[in-house]
Formats: sequence, C-alpha cells, structure tokens
Amino acid sequence: MTKLQQKTAVVTGASAGIGRAIALAFAREGAHVVVNFYRSADKAAAVVDQIRAGGGRACAIQANMGNPEDIESLLRAATAELGNIDIWVNNAGMDILTGSGAALPDAEKLDRLIDVDLKGTINCCWALAPVMHSQGHGIIINMAWDLAIHGFMGRNPQMFAAVKAGVLGFSRAFAKSHGPVIRVNVLAPGWIQTAFAEEVMDQDYYRQRIAEIPLARFGRPEDVAETAVFLASDDASYINGEMIKVNGGLS
Repeated sequence: MTKLQQKTAVVTGASAGIGRAIALAFAREGAHVVVNFYRSADKAAAVVDQIRAGGGRACAIQANMGNPEDIESLLRAATAELGNIDIWVNNAGMDILTGSGAALPDAEKLDRLIDVDLKGTINCCWALAPVMHSQGHGIIINMAWDLAIHGFMGRNPQMFAAVKAGVLGFSRAFAKSHGPVIRVNVLAPGWIQTAFAEEVMDQDYYRQRIAEIPLARFGRPEDVAETAVFLASDDASYINGEMIKVNGGLS
C-alpha cells in the first residue's frame, strides 16, 4: 500500500526543483496532485505528463502566490479538481538568486520575498483553514531554510533568513491555533542541488560548502521530497508544529 493512496494534494511552485520533486513523489505514493505554477507552464505540463505516464493523476493550475486573489482562485480550482484537499505544500518561493531576480535591487528583492514566501504562505494557510475545518482534516507543509535559524553571511541570506524564520514562527502559531483538525509542519532544506547550485555557484564556493556538510554532498530535491512524503503520511500523525532540517547534518 502506498503512503498517500486516495489522498489529494496541492504543491505550489511545483514546476521545477524541490516542488517538482515533491509533486512527483506524492504521485508515486498514490496522491492525486495539483501542480501549481506561476510562469513556467511548459515545465508544469511536463511534470503532469510525467505523473500521468507513471499511472498517476495530476493537473496543472496557474496562480501567483504573491497575489491573494490568485490564492483564492487556486483554492477554488483545486477544490473543483480534487474535491477535498488533504495535503497542501507551500513550496512556492521568489527566486532572487538566478535569472532576472538576481538583478533586482535589494529593496525589491525583499519586497518580493515577503510577498511570495512569507505572505503567500500565511495567506494560503488562512484561506485553507475554513476549508480544512469544514472537511474535518488537513495537512499543511511549509518551507523554511535551515540557515534561517543559524545564520549565514551575505545580503541575500539576511533577507532570506528573515523571511523563512517568519514562516517558521507563523507555522508554529498556526499549528497551535488549528489542531487537532489541521496538522502543519515545516521543512527546512539546506544546500540542495537546484538551479542556484548548478548555474550560479562557482566551483570553489561549491567545494567550500560541501566541506562544511558532514554527509559531504549537496542534497537532492528528492531528499526533501521523501521527507515531505513522511510528513504528509500517517507515519507522521503525531508530529505537529515541528521543523525538520534536510541538510546533511550541516548545523
């Protein structure tokens, strides 16, 4: 028996990276998955195609998690597609490290991080609360960052840490407010082999980071995804308001 058989799930920011890996892992475990995306329609469609090719059920729905109206629209569309929403993963995040996001002024980077990563997570949880209470159950997984707790040098990490620490604090307060109906936990990835590691990091910096990790490698998106499967499953039925680091023992 797969761990998420007959479950339904929404994964925001699921067209690439960690979100893609979570959507694929949920589908392999039997869940019917909504793959949310903002701009990358082709990539989201490819995730859906891969899930369906493996015998799973999925659809892609566009929404900007920095826009409260889009969040409400996604919730309505996902409910129409899935019926009940058993699991919701707030994975969507503003990319300030690669592409056009890396060129933004610091003030705009901070505004967008707050809008998407922090306010987007909060607004999703607030929108989900009455839905999950009405159906009598629900699981939410939010995304933080391990170094938000321990700190890391640099202007971008300062902004990212502030926002992701806010996600953690909100999640713990939300968990106390909505148990036992809603179970909410937080994933805190460390250095993961995503576009930033592959496209932006120079080799010296990459090797320095690996030297700090006891397991001597960057994590894979699949490492985070398998932990998300655990938190979404009945195996984690007595875990609530907690943060799990997926960081190879870094901190």
